[in-house]
Amino acid sequence: MIPSRDYEYLTGLVRELCALPHETEWVEFKANNADPAMIGKNIAALANGAALQGRDKAYMVWGIEDGTHDVVGTDFVPGIAKGNGNEPLENWLLRMLRPEVNFHFYQVNVEGRKVVILEIEPTTRHPTAFDKDRFIRVGSVTKNLTDHPEKERELWRILERANFESGIAEERVSDRDVLLKLDYSEYFNMLGVPPPDGRAAILDMLQSDDLIAPCDAGGWNITNMGAVLFAKNLIDFRNVRRKTLRVIQYRGEGRMETQREREFSAGYAMSFDNAVDYIMALTPAMEVIDNARRREITMFPRLAVRELVANALIHQDFTVTGAGPTVEIFDTRIEITNPGEPLVDTERFLDRPPKSRNEALASLMRRLDICEERGTGIDKVVLSVELSQLPPPLFEAPAGSTRTFLFAGKPLGRMSREERLRACYLHSCLKFVQNDYLTNTSLRGRFGIDEKNRSMASRLIRDAVSVGVIVPFDPYDAPRNMKYQPWWAARSDDAD
Repeated sequence: MIPSRDYEYLTGLVRELCALPHETEWVEFKANNADPAMIGKNIAALANGAALQGRDKAYMVWGIEDGTHDVVGTDFVPGIAKGNGNEPLENWLLRMLRPEVNFHFYQVNVEGRKVVILEIEPTTRHPTAFDKDRFIRVGSVTKNLTDHPEKERELWRILERANFESGIAEERVSDRDVLLKLDYSEYFNMLGVPPPDGRAAILDMLQSDDLIAPCDAGGWNITNMGAVLFAKNLIDFRNVRRKTLRVIQYRGEGRMETQREREFSAGYAMSFDNAVDYIMALTPAMEVIDNARRREITMFPRLAVRELVANALIHQDFTVTGAGPTVEIFDTRIEITNPGEPLVDTERFLDRPPKSRNEALASLMRRLDICEERGTGIDKVVLSVELSQLPPPLFEAPAGSTRTFLFAGKPLGRMSREERLRACYLHSCLKFVQNDYLTNTSLRGRFGIDEKNRSMASRLIRDAVSVGVIVPFDPYDAPRNMKYQPWWAARSDDAD
């Protein structure tokens, strides 16, 4: 989709660019030079330069005199210009640039003269090349990137750490519209601080947390992080409108019959607790009498649901288009799915600190008390499941996504062998991160096995050892004193 640019935006942009003291790594001025190869090289150089300088856009502007930045007008008409071989210019440029970079031509009259603006997105993931050569701006001059290894190294370093959060959800938003589109009052409420006096002070606070950023053409850019967390309506932001959290309830165990479906379109900071409340309201509950007092027990622990939904929001791959986080509720299970394969092996979710594609988002969500401290979320999920004596959660990584299953309770005798083995493995992992070990006693507590049925726990342990998911801590201990650890812990000991 070509972004909308009105007359006011374009004229304001030209004035802002002309006010620069000289051309930069991300701005080039031309009068009438429309050589297609020159344009291609400059697009690559400016896209790389914008990434290197942390700019959200780069620009070539025709109709501006280079030295003085006076508006002189141009005869260049991109719509009828041709690349080499008489191919339309835009098609030819797209074919010659790798990896593909987004750019758009705009025309506007400034001071009664025609000006053409080429707006270029910064490169992502890999430096942009034109006709197989990579270019960079050195001051106001376009150079081959390989001739400047220090800039090439810096560019690669920046691209490797580039993040979605700092991208732009909406450009050139007025002070007033920023405060209309973002729920700034909830931002201050969740931080536990009163809003400062005055619009300027509020905007300054939003900028300090990278929820907004100054726009080259005046006004503000609302960042992807600002929209994702505090948008009053995510649907209003083109880049993130498909990232709303969807909750679907089905009848039975399949997806043939949908009972309810709800989309939480507000930013995650505002909608998170409401979404968890909604999920818990859709899961069955039962009343029990405990010490003569009546209380309600839900099918799934709220803590586990809360942590897994938070993980799905935080660790999703926002670059995957057309998909967002989803919670699906069936009669006896919940499936929580987010786009993007995990950066940590699913077998090591419990012991290894999570790696996030979205560190800034994760950090701010921790400050807002939406998620737990780094590395403790999955521990709490497994522990809450064990305390409820439910079947163990299941973590999967189907192509392009991450999916977690929570299962309703059932007796040990009805659990499959796979579930029993996974329960033993996760119990050993949980014990290990608590500086403890799986024992016959601890496993009986996990499954609710009576002391007189020690042999049942022993059979479960033997089965888990036989397939290699747990191993003895000291194989020479007496049988009654045997302790066990996850398979990877033993390998770590050997490595030490």
